[in-house]
Amino acid sequence: MCFLCFRLYPKANVTRLGPWAHFNCSFSCSFILDPRDPLFLQIGALYLSQVVKLFGTDHIYNTDTFNEMTPPSSDPDYLSAISRSVFASMTAVDPDAVWLMQGWLFFSDPNFWKPVQIQSLLHGVPLGRMIVLDLFAEADPVFTYTESFYGQPFIWCMLHNFGGNNGFFGTVESINSGPFKAQNFPNSTLVGIGLTPEGIEQNPVIYELMSELAWRKEPVNLAKWVSLYAVRRYGGMHDSLTAAWKLLFSSVYNCTVPHYVNHNHSPLVRRPSFRLRTDLWYDPADLFEAWKLFMEAAPSFMSKETFQYDLVDVTRQVLQVLTASFYQDIADAFGNKKMAELLTAGGVLVYDLFPELDRLLSSNQNFLLGTWLERAQSKALNEKEAQLYDMNARNQITLWGPSGEILDYANKEWGGLIEDYYAQRWGLFVQTLVECLDHGLPFNQSSFNQAVFQIEKGFIYNGRKYPTKPQGDTYEIAYRIFLKYYPQAMKRLLQTVKGSPSSPSSAFP
Repeated sequence: MCFLCFRLYPKANVTRLGPWAHFNCSFSCSFILDPRDPLFLQIGALYLSQVVKLFGTDHIYNTDTFNEMTPPSSDPDYLSAISRSVFASMTAVDPDAVWLMQGWLFFSDPNFWKPVQIQSLLHGVPLGRMIVLDLFAEADPVFTYTESFYGQPFIWCMLHNFGGNNGFFGTVESINSGPFKAQNFPNSTLVGIGLTPEGIEQNPVIYELMSELAWRKEPVNLAKWVSLYAVRRYGGMHDSLTAAWKLLFSSVYNCTVPHYVNHNHSPLVRRPSFRLRTDLWYDPADLFEAWKLFMEAAPSFMSKETFQYDLVDVTRQVLQVLTASFYQDIADAFGNKKMAELLTAGGVLVYDLFPELDRLLSSNQNFLLGTWLERAQSKALNEKEAQLYDMNARNQITLWGPSGEILDYANKEWGGLIEDYYAQRWGLFVQTLVECLDHGLPFNQSSFNQAVFQIEKGFIYNGRKYPTKPQGDTYEIAYRIFLKYYPQAMKRLLQTVKGSPSSPSSAFP
């Protein structure tokens, strides 16, 4: 299309931007027609008039000109001219147009977007005719250091999740107070609150809390709110469940680490190496106790779909934490050249924990790889298209790019994916370490990356049909896992408390 533009309008003022997220220019490096070029207004008005013709209008138009892309110039006059021209293309079609823009660019590239650059871009549009989404306000609000977006209205948004990852996470204190702090901010231009997750089918309690706050005039009492949440969610009162949710809300769902980004970095869902993160923002003892309380209540609540989901989810979270512990055991054993310990930790992880996790996830409709793939294929008009959609659906949750450009960004913990993707990678990692010890060789990460890439790419093209219906009894599987792994979890906690040779860093992340 750009070459056509050059051919038809050889004097058009077109600039090519840089690459995005490790993708080369075959997949990125967008061309941008300078909004000050008269052609920009012409094309913009033609496009928007067709949009209005087809869909009607509510007078609000979303445009994100430089989202995660650096503008060609930081000159304030240039930036004001850019936003002025973009807005002019809107008002040429709709005199009542309001520009809706993500404020993510200011957060993601603070080295470029200094106060003068931000103000210049925002003030190219008349005050009140632009609404800015403060996209990640629960962790890094932009309104606080831009004088409430220099007078432009904004919406306080909870982003919460990157990549649609599974994994418990929340910042309930920040969520509970943030919108009201924004409302009471000096000269506040707040006009609403919103939800902006990259994926929403996880951590339902966080989205229920955030949605309810839209109707509140002040923060809720979190302990009371989550107690009532347990009753609403399961349709009945149970002391164990009330206690479990209070524990979760005060720990894993209350991250207070400044600027923390919820992007599941568990070794479970990351390509194996000796550089993986194992840190937690909460005490795992609270998670394990909540797990025990869920198991106590399970016989009385297994008929409730919401409880079934939560039992799978809390057990999944426990096994995710234990994966990090076994990973640390593997790293310690290799570093200390202890073959027996390496075989034990690696064997438990690859041949028991991962298979059990896969069986658990496969027992619930909400954690199936097959459902994701079936939905992608269902949009196809023919078999060739179905294969393309299947490949892209697999690629997005694994390599995301032909060569893993943003590897594991959209990682998921689903039945089928654990068995055929994550477990296979970890199996190769343990096997490689065993061979290194056996032959007295150092571990070579580059060589391993080349080998494991074949497993990752192989999953994308394996052609396997994955179940779209749950298999197995969730309670039986969860109870079996509890009997095996709860004592291990308690033992590791005890080692941490006593400061035994298994130090806190190796007993638990």
